[in-house]
Amino acid sequence: MRTFLKRFAIALALVLLIAQLVPVRHDNPPSDPAKSFYRLEPVPLEVHTALQRSCNDCHSNDTVWPWYSYVAPGSWIVAHDVHQARGKLNFSEWGNYDARRRDHKLEEICNETVGGDMPDGKYTLIHRDSKLSDPEREAICAWTNSPRDNSQKSSTK
Repeated sequence: MRTFLKRFAIALALVLLIAQLVPVRHDNPPSDPAKSFYRLEPVPLEVHTALQRSCNDCHSNDTVWPWYSYVAPGSWIVAHDVHQARGKLNFSEWGNYDARRRDHKLEEICNETVGGDMPDGKYTLIHRDSKLSDPEREAICAWTNSPRDNSQKSSTK
């Protein structure tokens, strides 16, 4: 049994070592600050702070790639989640969305945060400060459901 465990540990170490050779995209595409969500939407400070802390790493082109995002298999999970999240909602590309899509995205932000689906559980497990409190969730929803004057600029640039 000891020999089996020793061989298994060596095989596992080799697999993990070889896994490091699989390339993973850690990119932060360039973006126009004028098209940023925070530049185009009049976001209250409380909501801005909560979204910045809990959402920006995955839902913007300003991802902070932590050390574990460079070590397989964690790198595969993190990169996949970030690229998938950017495809669903990208605060850096907000200006590229038409008004109807923006309204829909704001509705989704409310639904995902109030439902507890966002921020993602894998993310909050490691980034404990990213968890949204009930008052923050309520503030986000109240803001996303409020009428907006799209000509206003955010006071939290």
